[in-house]
Amino acid sequence: MSWIDKIPPAARTYIENNRLDEVECVIADLPGIARGKAVPAGKWEKQSHFHLPNSIFFQTITGDWGEAPGQDGFLEPDMILKPDLSTATAAPWADDGTLQVIHDAYDQKGRPVAFSPRNVLRRVVSLYEAEGWKPVVAPEMEFYLVGRNIDPAKPIEPMMGRTGRPAAGRQAYSMSAVDDYGPVIDDIYEYAEVQGFEIDGITQEGGAGQLEINLRHGNPIKLADEVFYFKRLIREAALKHDCFATFMAKPIEGEPGSAMHVHHSVSDADGRNIFTGPQGGETDAFFHFIGGLQEYMPSAVALIAPYVNSYRRYVPDSAAPVNLEWGRDNRTTGIRIPISDPAARRIENRLPGMDCNPYLCIAASLACGYLGLKNEIWPDKRWRGEAYESEAEISGSLSEALDLFEECKALHEVLGPEFANVYSVVKRLEYKEFLQVISPWEREHLLLNV
Repeated sequence: MSWIDKIPPAARTYIENNRLDEVECVIADLPGIARGKAVPAGKWEKQSHFHLPNSIFFQTITGDWGEAPGQDGFLEPDMILKPDLSTATAAPWADDGTLQVIHDAYDQKGRPVAFSPRNVLRRVVSLYEAEGWKPVVAPEMEFYLVGRNIDPAKPIEPMMGRTGRPAAGRQAYSMSAVDDYGPVIDDIYEYAEVQGFEIDGITQEGGAGQLEINLRHGNPIKLADEVFYFKRLIREAALKHDCFATFMAKPIEGEPGSAMHVHHSVSDADGRNIFTGPQGGETDAFFHFIGGLQEYMPSAVALIAPYVNSYRRYVPDSAAPVNLEWGRDNRTTGIRIPISDPAARRIENRLPGMDCNPYLCIAASLACGYLGLKNEIWPDKRWRGEAYESEAEISGSLSEALDLFEECKALHEVLGPEFANVYSVVKRLEYKEFLQVISPWEREHLLLNV
Protein backbone atom coordinates (compact mmCIF):
# COMPACT_ATOMS: atom_id res chain seq x y z
CA MET A 1 0.00 0.00 0.00
CA SER A 2 1.31 3.45 -0.92
CA TRP A 3 1.85 5.96 1.88
CA ILE A 4 -0.62 8.20 0.04
CA ASP A 5 -3.37 5.70 0.84
CA LYS A 6 -2.64 6.12 4.56
CA ILE A 7 -2.98 9.90 4.82
CA PRO A 8 -6.24 11.78 5.52
CA PRO A 9 -8.56 12.62 2.59
CA ALA A 10 -7.84 16.37 2.78
CA ALA A 11 -4.10 15.73 2.41
CA ARG A 12 -4.70 13.41 -0.56
CA THR A 13 -6.87 16.05 -2.23
CA TYR A 14 -4.18 18.65 -1.66
CA ILE A 15 -1.41 16.65 -3.34
CA GLU A 16 -3.75 15.70 -6.19
CA ASN A 17 -4.15 19.42 -6.90
CA ASN A 18 -0.58 20.52 -6.08
CA ARG A 19 2.75 19.06 -7.15
CA LEU A 20 4.27 17.85 -3.88
CA ASP A 21 7.64 19.53 -3.47
CA GLU A 22 8.47 19.19 0.22
CA VAL A 23 7.49 17.38 3.40
CA GLU A 24 7.94 19.06 6.78
CA CYS A 25 8.73 16.43 9.42
CA VAL A 26 7.67 18.09 12.68
CA ILE A 27 7.50 17.35 16.38
CA ALA A 28 6.40 19.56 19.27
CA ASP A 29 9.04 20.49 21.85
CA LEU A 30 8.22 21.40 25.48
CA PRO A 31 6.91 24.90 24.65
CA GLY A 32 4.92 23.45 21.73
CA ILE A 33 7.18 24.91 19.02
CA ALA A 34 7.39 22.85 15.83
CA ARG A 35 10.87 21.38 15.49
CA GLY A 36 12.08 19.07 12.75
CA LYS A 37 13.33 18.98 9.18
CA ALA A 38 12.08 19.99 5.74
CA VAL A 39 12.77 17.15 3.31
CA PRO A 40 12.37 17.05 -0.48
CA ALA A 41 9.32 14.94 -1.28
CA GLY A 42 11.25 12.43 -3.36
CA LYS A 43 13.69 11.76 -0.55
CA TRP A 44 10.97 11.60 2.11
CA GLU A 45 9.13 8.86 0.23
CA LYS A 46 12.23 6.65 0.47
CA GLN A 47 12.86 6.92 4.21
CA SER A 48 10.90 5.42 7.09
CA HIS A 49 12.36 7.66 9.79
CA PHE A 50 14.90 10.37 10.50
CA HIS A 51 16.99 11.57 13.42
CA LEU A 52 17.06 14.59 15.73
CA PRO A 53 19.01 15.04 18.97
CA ASN A 54 16.96 14.64 22.15
CA SER A 55 18.30 18.03 23.24
CA ILE A 56 15.34 19.70 21.49
CA PHE A 57 13.38 18.84 24.64
CA PHE A 58 15.92 20.61 26.86
CA GLN A 59 15.66 23.96 25.08
CA THR A 60 14.03 26.89 26.85
CA ILE A 61 11.75 29.38 25.14
CA THR A 62 14.74 31.75 24.88
CA GLY A 63 16.91 29.16 23.12
CA ASP A 64 19.13 28.27 26.07
CA TRP A 65 19.70 24.65 27.11
CA GLY A 66 18.91 22.90 30.34
CA GLU A 67 21.36 20.09 30.99
CA ALA A 68 19.83 16.64 30.99
CA PRO A 69 19.55 15.16 34.47
CA GLY A 70 21.44 11.92 34.84
CA GLN A 71 24.93 10.62 35.38
CA ASP A 72 25.88 10.58 31.69
CA GLY A 73 25.55 14.33 31.33
CA PHE A 74 24.48 16.24 28.23
CA LEU A 75 25.45 13.97 25.31
CA GLU A 76 22.59 14.87 22.93
CA PRO A 77 21.99 11.36 21.53
CA ASP A 78 19.88 11.06 18.41
CA MET A 79 16.25 10.07 18.64
CA ILE A 80 14.46 8.10 15.93
CA LEU A 81 11.47 10.04 14.63
CA LYS A 82 8.75 8.05 12.86
CA PRO A 83 5.90 9.66 10.92
CA ASP A 84 2.28 9.34 12.02
CA LEU A 85 0.69 9.43 8.57
CA SER A 86 -2.75 10.08 10.06
CA THR A 87 -1.49 13.59 10.90
CA ALA A 88 -0.44 14.51 7.35
CA THR A 89 -1.87 17.86 6.36
CA ALA A 90 -1.18 20.64 3.89
CA ALA A 91 0.80 23.80 4.52
CA PRO A 92 -1.47 25.93 2.31
CA TRP A 93 0.50 29.15 2.86
CA ALA A 94 3.63 27.65 1.29
CA ASP A 95 4.64 28.77 -2.23
CA ASP A 96 5.18 25.16 -3.35
CA GLY A 97 3.22 22.02 -2.55
CA THR A 98 4.09 21.19 1.06
CA LEU A 99 2.82 18.60 3.52
CA GLN A 100 3.30 18.66 7.28
CA VAL A 101 3.57 15.35 9.14
CA ILE A 102 3.81 15.01 12.92
CA HIS A 103 6.38 12.46 14.06
CA ASP A 104 6.69 10.40 17.22
CA ALA A 105 9.98 10.16 19.10
CA TYR A 106 11.70 6.90 20.06
CA ASP A 107 15.10 6.18 21.55
CA GLN A 108 17.62 3.97 19.76
CA LYS A 109 16.16 0.87 21.43
CA GLY A 110 12.71 1.62 20.06
CA ARG A 111 11.19 2.90 23.31
CA PRO A 112 9.02 6.04 23.29
CA VAL A 113 10.98 9.09 24.47
CA ALA A 114 9.35 9.78 27.83
CA PHE A 115 9.71 13.57 27.71
CA SER A 116 8.26 14.07 24.24
CA PRO A 117 4.96 15.94 24.88
CA ARG A 118 2.95 13.81 22.44
CA ASN A 119 4.23 10.68 24.17
CA VAL A 120 3.28 12.13 27.57
CA LEU A 121 -0.30 12.59 26.39
CA ARG A 122 -0.34 9.12 24.83
CA ARG A 123 0.82 7.68 28.17
CA VAL A 124 -2.09 9.31 30.00
CA VAL A 125 -4.63 8.20 27.39
CA SER A 126 -3.32 4.63 27.64
CA LEU A 127 -3.96 4.65 31.40
CA TYR A 128 -7.60 5.49 30.68
CA GLU A 129 -7.78 2.77 28.04
CA ALA A 130 -6.38 0.21 30.50
CA GLU A 131 -9.47 0.90 32.66
CA GLY A 132 -11.83 0.50 29.70
CA TRP A 133 -12.35 4.27 29.42
CA LYS A 134 -12.12 6.55 26.42
CA PRO A 135 -11.37 10.20 27.27
CA VAL A 136 -12.96 12.85 25.04
CA VAL A 137 -11.92 16.51 24.94
CA ALA A 138 -12.95 19.71 23.18
CA PRO A 139 -10.54 22.68 23.35
CA GLU A 140 -11.46 26.36 23.01
CA MET A 141 -8.68 28.57 21.65
CA GLU A 142 -8.46 32.27 22.53
CA PHE A 143 -5.90 34.54 20.90
CA TYR A 144 -5.25 38.14 19.88
CA LEU A 145 -4.71 39.71 16.48
CA VAL A 146 -2.29 42.55 17.14
CA GLY A 147 -0.31 45.13 15.21
CA ARG A 148 3.14 44.10 14.00
CA ASN A 149 5.44 44.46 16.99
CA ILE A 150 9.11 44.33 16.07
CA ASP A 151 10.43 46.18 19.12
CA PRO A 152 10.02 44.14 22.34
CA ALA A 153 10.43 47.36 24.37
CA LYS A 154 7.15 48.72 23.00
CA PRO A 155 3.72 47.64 24.31
CA ILE A 156 1.62 45.34 22.15
CA GLU A 157 -1.31 47.08 20.46
CA PRO A 158 -4.46 45.74 18.78
CA MET A 159 -4.38 45.39 15.01
CA MET A 160 -5.94 47.97 12.73
CA GLY A 161 -9.41 46.99 11.55
CA ARG A 162 -11.04 47.72 8.22
CA THR A 163 -12.27 51.06 9.61
CA GLY A 164 -8.69 52.28 9.98
CA ARG A 165 -9.09 52.33 13.75
CA PRO A 166 -7.57 49.84 16.20
CA ALA A 167 -9.78 46.85 17.00
CA ALA A 168 -12.14 47.75 19.82
CA GLY A 169 -12.14 45.96 23.16
CA ARG A 170 -15.04 45.03 25.43
CA GLN A 171 -17.21 44.07 22.47
CA ALA A 172 -17.66 40.39 23.29
CA TYR A 173 -19.71 38.45 20.72
CA SER A 174 -19.97 41.50 18.44
CA MET A 175 -20.42 40.49 14.80
CA SER A 176 -19.21 43.91 13.67
CA ALA A 177 -15.99 43.38 15.60
CA VAL A 178 -15.49 40.03 13.87
CA ASP A 179 -16.11 41.69 10.50
CA ASP A 180 -13.44 44.28 11.36
CA TYR A 181 -10.73 41.71 10.69
CA GLY A 182 -12.73 39.59 8.27
CA PRO A 183 -9.89 39.02 5.76
CA VAL A 184 -7.77 37.29 8.42
CA ILE A 185 -10.70 35.13 9.49
CA ASP A 186 -11.48 34.27 5.86
CA ASP A 187 -7.95 32.92 5.46
CA ILE A 188 -8.19 31.02 8.75
CA TYR A 189 -11.31 29.31 7.42
CA GLU A 190 -9.70 28.66 4.04
CA TYR A 191 -6.49 27.22 5.51
CA ALA A 192 -8.49 25.06 7.94
CA GLU A 193 -10.63 23.67 5.11
CA VAL A 194 -7.57 22.82 3.00
CA GLN A 195 -5.99 21.13 6.02
CA GLY A 196 -9.14 19.17 6.78
CA PHE A 197 -9.91 20.78 10.14
CA GLU A 198 -13.43 21.49 11.32
CA ILE A 199 -14.04 24.74 13.17
CA ASP A 200 -17.08 24.70 15.43
CA GLY A 201 -17.27 28.50 15.51
CA ILE A 202 -15.37 31.80 15.77
CA THR A 203 -16.47 34.56 18.14
CA GLN A 204 -15.19 37.93 19.30
CA GLU A 205 -13.99 37.79 22.90
CA GLY A 206 -13.77 40.65 25.39
CA GLY A 207 -10.31 41.92 24.50
CA ALA A 208 -9.34 44.32 21.73
CA GLY A 209 -8.68 42.09 18.74
CA GLN A 210 -9.31 38.93 20.78
CA LEU A 211 -11.00 35.95 19.11
CA GLU A 212 -12.03 32.46 20.17
CA ILE A 213 -12.11 29.36 17.99
CA ASN A 214 -13.99 26.30 19.21
CA LEU A 215 -13.04 22.83 17.97
CA ARG A 216 -15.27 19.76 17.79
CA HIS A 217 -14.89 17.19 20.56
CA GLY A 218 -12.86 14.05 19.96
CA ASN A 219 -9.77 12.00 20.71
CA PRO A 220 -7.32 13.91 22.98
CA ILE A 221 -4.24 13.20 20.84
CA LYS A 222 -6.02 14.19 17.63
CA LEU A 223 -7.33 17.40 19.19
CA ALA A 224 -3.91 18.30 20.62
CA ASP A 225 -2.47 17.77 17.12
CA GLU A 226 -5.09 20.15 15.74
CA VAL A 227 -4.35 22.87 18.30
CA PHE A 228 -0.63 22.44 17.53
CA TYR A 229 -1.37 22.87 13.81
CA PHE A 230 -3.92 25.66 14.37
CA LYS A 231 -1.41 27.88 16.16
CA ARG A 232 0.79 27.85 13.08
CA LEU A 233 -2.17 28.20 10.72
CA ILE A 234 -3.49 31.28 12.54
CA ARG A 235 -0.06 32.91 12.70
CA GLU A 236 0.39 32.42 8.95
CA ALA A 237 -3.06 33.86 8.18
CA ALA A 238 -2.28 36.92 10.31
CA LEU A 239 1.12 37.51 8.69
CA LYS A 240 -0.53 37.51 5.28
CA HIS A 241 -2.47 40.59 6.41
CA ASP A 242 0.40 42.47 8.03
CA CYS A 243 -0.47 41.68 11.64
CA PHE A 244 0.57 39.17 14.28
CA ALA A 245 -1.45 36.48 16.01
CA THR A 246 -0.34 35.96 19.61
CA PHE A 247 -1.19 33.18 22.03
CA MET A 248 0.41 34.88 25.04
CA ALA A 249 -1.72 34.45 28.14
CA LYS A 250 -1.73 38.21 28.81
CA PRO A 251 -0.35 40.21 25.86
CA ILE A 252 -2.01 43.61 26.46
CA GLU A 253 -2.13 45.48 29.74
CA GLY A 254 -5.70 46.14 30.88
CA GLU A 255 -7.22 43.57 28.51
CA PRO A 256 -8.44 40.05 29.38
CA GLY A 257 -6.05 37.13 29.07
CA SER A 258 -6.33 34.30 26.56
CA ALA A 259 -7.34 30.85 27.76
CA MET A 260 -7.50 27.36 26.33
CA HIS A 261 -10.55 26.00 28.10
CA VAL A 262 -10.75 22.20 27.84
CA HIS A 263 -14.05 20.30 28.00
CA HIS A 264 -13.85 16.70 29.25
CA SER A 265 -16.03 13.65 29.14
CA VAL A 266 -15.21 9.93 29.40
CA SER A 267 -16.88 7.04 27.57
CA ASP A 268 -16.95 3.35 28.45
CA ALA A 269 -16.21 0.49 26.05
CA ASP A 270 -19.74 0.75 24.63
CA GLY A 271 -19.44 4.47 23.97
CA ARG A 272 -21.63 5.54 26.89
CA ASN A 273 -20.71 8.66 28.84
CA ILE A 274 -19.61 7.47 32.30
CA PHE A 275 -20.61 10.84 33.77
CA THR A 276 -24.28 9.97 33.13
CA GLY A 277 -26.25 7.15 34.75
CA PRO A 278 -29.01 4.94 33.24
CA GLN A 279 -31.71 7.43 34.29
CA GLY A 280 -29.79 10.46 33.04
CA GLY A 281 -28.41 11.53 36.42
CA GLU A 282 -24.87 12.40 37.41
CA THR A 283 -22.71 9.44 38.42
CA ASP A 284 -20.06 9.02 41.07
CA ALA A 285 -17.49 9.10 38.25
CA PHE A 286 -18.68 12.60 37.32
CA PHE A 287 -18.02 13.87 40.83
CA HIS A 288 -14.76 11.96 41.17
CA PHE A 289 -13.38 13.60 38.01
CA ILE A 290 -14.21 17.01 39.48
CA GLY A 291 -12.64 15.96 42.77
CA GLY A 292 -9.45 14.97 40.96
CA LEU A 293 -9.24 18.37 39.27
CA GLN A 294 -9.70 20.12 42.61
CA GLU A 295 -7.14 17.93 44.37
CA TYR A 296 -4.35 17.84 41.80
CA MET A 297 -4.76 20.88 39.58
CA PRO A 298 -2.73 23.15 41.91
CA SER A 299 0.23 20.82 41.30
CA ALA A 300 -0.41 20.82 37.54
CA VAL A 301 -0.61 24.59 37.11
CA ALA A 302 3.05 24.73 36.04
CA LEU A 303 2.00 22.77 32.93
CA ILE A 304 -1.11 24.77 32.04
CA ALA A 305 0.45 28.16 32.92
CA PRO A 306 4.05 27.57 31.80
CA TYR A 307 5.52 31.10 31.65
CA VAL A 308 5.99 34.09 33.93
CA ASN A 309 3.43 35.96 31.80
CA SER A 310 0.86 33.21 32.40
CA TYR A 311 0.23 34.37 35.96
CA ARG A 312 -0.76 37.87 34.85
CA ARG A 313 -3.96 36.28 33.54
CA TYR A 314 -5.09 35.04 36.97
CA VAL A 315 -6.67 38.28 38.13
CA PRO A 316 -10.10 38.39 39.85
CA ASP A 317 -12.93 39.92 37.79
CA SER A 318 -10.86 39.71 34.60
CA ALA A 319 -12.58 36.77 32.87
CA ALA A 320 -10.14 34.24 34.34
CA PRO A 321 -10.65 31.97 37.35
CA VAL A 322 -8.39 32.20 40.37
CA ASN A 323 -9.93 29.26 42.19
CA LEU A 324 -10.78 25.56 41.95
CA GLU A 325 -14.45 25.85 42.80
CA TRP A 326 -16.94 24.05 40.61
CA GLY A 327 -20.30 25.39 39.54
CA ARG A 328 -23.10 24.86 37.07
CA ASP A 329 -23.00 27.21 34.08
CA ASN A 330 -20.83 29.56 36.13
CA ARG A 331 -17.92 31.18 34.28
CA THR A 332 -16.35 32.56 37.45
CA THR A 333 -15.45 29.06 38.68
CA GLY A 334 -12.28 27.26 37.65
CA ILE A 335 -14.33 24.14 36.95
CA ARG A 336 -17.58 24.76 35.07
CA ILE A 337 -20.38 22.35 34.24
CA PRO A 338 -21.90 23.60 30.96
CA ILE A 339 -25.55 23.17 30.05
CA SER A 340 -25.89 19.94 28.08
CA ASP A 341 -28.04 16.90 27.41
CA PRO A 342 -27.24 13.95 29.71
CA ALA A 343 -25.46 12.07 26.91
CA ALA A 344 -23.17 15.05 26.33
CA ARG A 345 -22.49 15.80 30.01
CA ARG A 346 -19.01 17.25 30.35
CA ILE A 347 -16.69 19.13 32.69
CA GLU A 348 -14.89 22.30 31.57
CA ASN A 349 -11.46 23.14 32.95
CA ARG A 350 -11.19 26.93 32.64
CA LEU A 351 -7.74 27.29 34.19
CA PRO A 352 -5.32 26.68 31.25
CA GLY A 353 -3.84 29.59 29.35
CA MET A 354 -3.51 29.60 25.57
CA ASP A 355 0.27 29.82 25.92
CA CYS A 356 0.35 26.17 27.03
CA ASN A 357 1.67 23.25 25.03
CA PRO A 358 -1.63 21.57 24.00
CA TYR A 359 -0.27 18.05 24.53
CA LEU A 360 0.95 18.81 28.04
CA CYS A 361 -2.12 20.84 28.97
CA ILE A 362 -4.57 18.12 27.96
CA ALA A 363 -2.34 15.45 29.52
CA ALA A 364 -2.19 17.34 32.83
CA SER A 365 -5.94 17.95 32.96
CA LEU A 366 -6.73 14.33 32.11
CA ALA A 367 -4.14 13.15 34.64
CA CYS A 368 -5.89 15.05 37.43
CA GLY A 369 -9.26 13.62 36.41
CA TYR A 370 -7.78 10.12 36.19
CA LEU A 371 -6.41 10.35 39.73
CA GLY A 372 -9.82 11.51 40.90
CA LEU A 373 -11.51 8.53 39.23
CA LYS A 374 -8.99 5.98 40.51
CA ASN A 375 -8.89 7.35 44.07
CA GLU A 376 -12.64 8.11 44.19
CA ILE A 377 -12.05 11.69 45.33
CA TRP A 378 -15.17 13.66 46.15
CA PRO A 379 -15.26 17.36 45.31
CA ASP A 380 -16.10 20.25 47.57
CA LYS A 381 -19.66 21.48 47.71
CA ARG A 382 -20.87 23.15 44.54
CA TRP A 383 -20.15 26.89 44.51
CA ARG A 384 -23.08 29.25 44.11
CA GLY A 385 -22.65 32.87 43.14
CA GLU A 386 -19.48 34.67 42.07
CA ALA A 387 -16.48 32.46 42.71
CA TYR A 388 -14.14 35.46 42.72
CA GLU A 389 -15.23 35.76 46.34
CA SER A 390 -13.64 32.36 47.03
CA GLU A 391 -10.12 32.08 48.35
CA ALA A 392 -7.53 32.12 45.56
CA GLU A 393 -6.06 28.65 45.02
CA ILE A 394 -3.79 29.26 42.03
CA SER A 395 -0.07 29.86 42.42
CA GLY A 396 0.93 33.47 42.05
CA SER A 397 4.11 32.75 40.10
CA LEU A 398 5.85 30.14 38.00
CA SER A 399 8.32 29.49 40.82
CA GLU A 400 5.51 28.67 43.28
CA ALA A 401 3.79 26.46 40.69
CA LEU A 402 6.98 24.52 40.05
CA ASP A 403 7.43 23.93 43.79
CA LEU A 404 4.00 22.26 43.90
CA PHE A 405 4.61 20.30 40.71
CA GLU A 406 7.92 18.94 41.95
CA GLU A 407 6.35 17.76 45.21
CA CYS A 408 3.43 15.86 43.62
CA LYS A 409 4.71 12.32 43.05
CA ALA A 410 1.24 10.99 42.22
CA LEU A 411 1.07 13.33 39.22
CA HIS A 412 4.61 12.34 38.19
CA GLU A 413 3.60 8.68 38.09
CA VAL A 414 0.76 9.41 35.68
CA LEU A 415 2.68 11.79 33.42
CA GLY A 416 5.98 9.93 33.73
CA PRO A 417 8.76 10.57 36.28
CA GLU A 418 11.39 11.14 33.58
CA PHE A 419 9.23 13.78 31.91
CA ALA A 420 8.55 15.50 35.26
CA ASN A 421 12.29 15.71 35.91
CA VAL A 422 13.13 17.16 32.50
CA TYR A 423 10.25 19.64 32.65
CA SER A 424 11.43 20.97 36.01
CA VAL A 425 15.02 21.35 34.79
CA VAL A 426 13.96 23.35 31.73
CA LYS A 427 11.40 25.57 33.48
CA ARG A 428 13.73 26.35 36.40
CA LEU A 429 16.37 27.53 33.94
CA GLU A 430 13.77 29.56 32.07
CA TYR A 431 12.70 31.27 35.29
CA LYS A 432 16.33 31.98 36.15
CA GLU A 433 16.75 33.60 32.71
CA PHE A 434 13.71 35.79 33.34
CA LEU A 435 15.15 37.04 36.62
CA GLN A 436 18.19 38.38 34.75
CA VAL A 437 16.01 40.83 32.76
CA ILE A 438 15.38 44.33 34.16
CA SER A 439 11.87 45.46 33.24
CA PRO A 440 10.68 48.96 32.21
CA TRP A 441 8.66 49.11 35.46
CA GLU A 442 11.84 48.69 37.51
CA ARG A 443 13.67 51.36 35.54
CA GLU A 444 10.77 53.78 35.81
CA HIS A 445 10.02 53.42 39.51
CA LEU A 446 13.29 52.31 41.11
CA LEU A 447 16.05 53.99 39.14
CA LEU A 448 15.82 57.36 40.94
CA ASN A 449 13.48 56.64 43.82
CA VAL A 450 15.09 53.96 45.98
